[in-house]
Amino acid sequence: MSEVWAQNTLGLDYRAEAELLGEPAEPIVDVHTHINGGRAAEIWADAASRFGVSLTYTQTVLEEAAPVRDALGDRVRFIAIPDYMSEDKKYAFTEGFLERIRFWHGEYGARMLKFWQAPRLRDYMTDQTAIDALALDGPWKRKAIELASELGMMIMTHVADPDTWFSARYTDASLYGTKAQQYEPLERMLDDYPEMPWLAAHMGGYPEDLDFLDGLLERHDNLSLDTSACKWQVRELSKHEPARLREFLTRWRGRVLFGSDIVTRDEHLMPTEDVAYAAGQASNHEQAFDLYASRYWALRTMFETDYDGPSSIADPDLMMVEPEKYDEMSTPRLAGKSISGEVLTDVYSRAVGRVVGKYYGDGG
Repeated sequence: MSEVWAQNTLGLDYRAEAELLGEPAEPIVDVHTHINGGRAAEIWADAASRFGVSLTYTQTVLEEAAPVRDALGDRVRFIAIPDYMSEDKKYAFTEGFLERIRFWHGEYGARMLKFWQAPRLRDYMTDQTAIDALALDGPWKRKAIELASELGMMIMTHVADPDTWFSARYTDASLYGTKAQQYEPLERMLDDYPEMPWLAAHMGGYPEDLDFLDGLLERHDNLSLDTSACKWQVRELSKHEPARLREFLTRWRGRVLFGSDIVTRDEHLMPTEDVAYAAGQASNHEQAFDLYASRYWALRTMFETDYDGPSSIADPDLMMVEPEKYDEMSTPRLAGKSISGEVLTDVYSRAVGRVVGKYYGDGG
């Protein structure tokens, strides 16, 4: 039995679990990770290989891109992101982002850029002009889209956050807006740029409501979704009846792409009190392996099997909403959906090739 901790509350041997799941019908492409650190990247590659993941599109911190490329070679593709750590957030998300898009495109072959539009972006802003400048449908995003079009790139965006966050963290709607309001600028931009492909991360930010996602996809042919943010997807997709999720994935076959949202850092290989950007999630090689492998185990188990039991990953959203009922080691139910055949293969690999890979010369 392996160590029991937040990333492995069931004490699973993830290497053995990978063997039990077996190889997927086709190698999986993970369209949404954050691979940082050369040594951590090698551990990710080990975990990914065991679970049948052959390639990833990553939102890597620019300073880490070279060691990640050296470690992973042809297994990695880069996504252009702003300098999130900049003290001048307004510049980083406006003029600075345009500069970085050009650099990512030229130096690292990025063919997709990321708009991070989580409601908590407002927590980093000190004045209304900065908030206005960073609006998803504002002038600076339009400049970025025009540049992306010129360079032959597509868009990924993070819109909204879990329902749990809106009930416990974003309680001031005058500051953050309601969850429904997060989608208004997105739909305007999808309409204003119908030829630009968009990928909405984290099941479009609304795995809680497949009916809403049906409507969103119906209205916008240029929109696809990814399955990233593992804990969130496991918690919420498990609540849907298997037939409903199978129906959804079948209806939107080719427009739902596999993603995990795994974050790797070399800080995961050493004890640290730093918890910024997931630094404190692991403290040695084996913990880092479990951290990365746990996401692939949970997602593949949910999609492929009829397992019905606790997730192996502690989910702090449970305690955030119901602190009297849950603690920091509580896990949600993981309910397998037994997706199979061409629908599953499309989610795992073929849809990524058609939607994203063609921009990178990987498929389509």
